[in-house]
Amino acid sequence: MALLSRLSDMFSVYAQKRVVSILFLGFSSGLPLMLVFSTLSFWLREAGVDRTAIGYFSWIALVYGFKWMWSPLVDRLRIPIIGKRFGQRRSWILIAQFALFFAILGMSFSDPVENIKHLAICAFIVAFASTTQDIVIDAFRIESAPEKMQAALSAAYLVGYRSAMIIATAGALTIAAWIEPGNDAYNLHAWQVSYQIMAGLMIVGVIATLLSKEPQVNETEITENQIQLQQKYRQQFPKTMADFMAWFHQACVTPFVAFFKRYGKHAILILVLISCYRISDIVMGIMANVFYVDMGFSKEEIAAISKVFGIIMTLVGAAAGGLLTARYGIMKILFLGALLVIFTNALFAVQAVVGHNVPLLTAIISVDNFSQGIAISAFIAYLSSLTSSGYSATQYALLSSVMQLFPKFIAGFSGTYVDSFGYVNFFIASSVIGIPVLFLIYFASKVQKAQDS
Repeated sequence: MALLSRLSDMFSVYAQKRVVSILFLGFSSGLPLMLVFSTLSFWLREAGVDRTAIGYFSWIALVYGFKWMWSPLVDRLRIPIIGKRFGQRRSWILIAQFALFFAILGMSFSDPVENIKHLAICAFIVAFASTTQDIVIDAFRIESAPEKMQAALSAAYLVGYRSAMIIATAGALTIAAWIEPGNDAYNLHAWQVSYQIMAGLMIVGVIATLLSKEPQVNETEITENQIQLQQKYRQQFPKTMADFMAWFHQACVTPFVAFFKRYGKHAILILVLISCYRISDIVMGIMANVFYVDMGFSKEEIAAISKVFGIIMTLVGAAAGGLLTARYGIMKILFLGALLVIFTNALFAVQAVVGHNVPLLTAIISVDNFSQGIAISAFIAYLSSLTSSGYSATQYALLSSVMQLFPKFIAGFSGTYVDSFGYVNFFIASSVIGIPVLFLIYFASKVQKAQDS
């Protein structure tokens, strides 16, 4: 009974309103990503687009690596009218969500065979709006609760995020298969209907945003700094120009200066760790659905495996990651997650040797999703812990941009690598490139201990 009571207390945090809100906002964040990433790769491959082109097409997702460029606007610019009604964070979230709805609809009216440029433009808009939404939701999450709750919020966010990713992959494939049951030939209409339904699911995020409460942030220090900057610039420029320059400095310069001032020379180590932490699963991910197609798996098989076992193991992994992080600390679970991802990537090489084998793929996807649940949950908590109150949107955007940029650039060459060396070598290589991350975590943990002592 004592054990059950302890477990009940541990899991009760996930029932809090703030955590539930972040769960559904995480869903809203995760849905668009796969629609311009692996699901789109599946659609393009089935439409007859070659692997090299698909690899280059994935560079659209590089937008996620540059979100730090407009994050200061999201952080400090108040949207007229709705900003006053819904608040700084929620108004930006709503704008991004409606933009996503229409851009995903635009993708659904595209034909990659006849006009791939139209599809690319709509996909780019989806990526840009999705990135903007991520900037605000990340800030919303960090500002919604104290640091001691960030592990639970990160886990809830990841559960929603990963669930949406699976719906945008397995769900999209299932819908496309239902449109033409028993027909494995490429069907444009099936994919268009699937993407239209995905656009409709953005209503989940809109409802969650409307029902959420705007976080309260103590901006005393920010206001004082703003006044000092205004006084400084008014000595050199006219009032209007001085006020704009003070705002620009506060929005675009101060958050980055504050980060490097806080961590000093160790900031470089932190940024290198962040830029490499997810390289294994991102590089592998772009070719995952292409691999399934080439191994002869049907849309129904992939969807069923991802939907049933994938969701269950993602939920378990994310929840476990949140609890383990709260119990043992961020750095230890960060290391565990990186180690597990290296191991699970190597398992896909076994699948490449065996070929079409549903039970084996089920086991591998289950272990892979569980491992990613732990790894990403700890990683989100780590990134959140690095930000400063009042600058969370800009600083988190910088950190998460660093996280995406290098891995997604490398992933663009994945199709070329597979064509040259085959899937077995590709999966082994995607596993091996994650080993240096373990050493970076070790050194970063030493730095953190030195700063805490």
